[in-house]
Amino acid sequence: MPVEPPPSAWSFGEAAAFDADDDLVAIGADLEPGTLLAAYRRGLFPMPSGTPGDPMYWFSPVRRGVLPLDRLVVSRSLRRSCRDHEIRVDTAFEEVVDACADPSRDSGWIDADIRAAYLRLHELGWAHSVEAWRDGRLVGGLYGVAVGGLFAGESMFHRERDASKVALVGLVEGLRDDRAADRIVDVQWSTPHLASLGVVELSRAAYLRRLPVTLAVKTAALFDASTDA
Repeated sequence: MPVEPPPSAWSFGEAAAFDADDDLVAIGADLEPGTLLAAYRRGLFPMPSGTPGDPMYWFSPVRRGVLPLDRLVVSRSLRRSCRDHEIRVDTAFEEVVDACADPSRDSGWIDADIRAAYLRLHELGWAHSVEAWRDGRLVGGLYGVAVGGLFAGESMFHRERDASKVALVGLVEGLRDDRAADRIVDVQWSTPHLASLGVVELSRAAYLRRLPVTLAVKTAALFDASTDA
């Protein structure tokens, strides 16, 4: 069971006060575990500004990218790739985060503070990695935060073709149970690539209406312990 940290000293305010046209809804606070969990439970997530010394930025997208579990698109070639990989959960969390934070990647945003914060969330049982392994090597994966029925995806990477998508298939298949309709895989913002995999957009209001039901769902057995899926 994840360990509930001390509550945050910060408040993110009411969603009704968020700017209806701006994804950025708060600036400041900290990255303590209690603050991060409070943010996810309110529909927010953090991202650095990119300028050293700036306060943390907190986003609640006007158009939220989510992946309904019954809409994942798995092509024939991707299904073949899935057969060539082994899915593991939480066996290489730190390595997954570091691969996602590789400074050579375009639009890298995972800095030392973010890295440390999510490693701490992992230690407490809230942050998880889903990993694609091939021939004993980690070749792709993703990480995010599981709170109730919410899986808030943070980043993914691949070292071989399709490996990050294989991890995504492993995640979705691991979340499919009798409460699958109430679960959310949150990808923050949709992109053409993610849309091709089945990601859709919800309005901020629709996402926030759905969130309490999702949070009330028991966390999937996929994350009960470090496992091979």
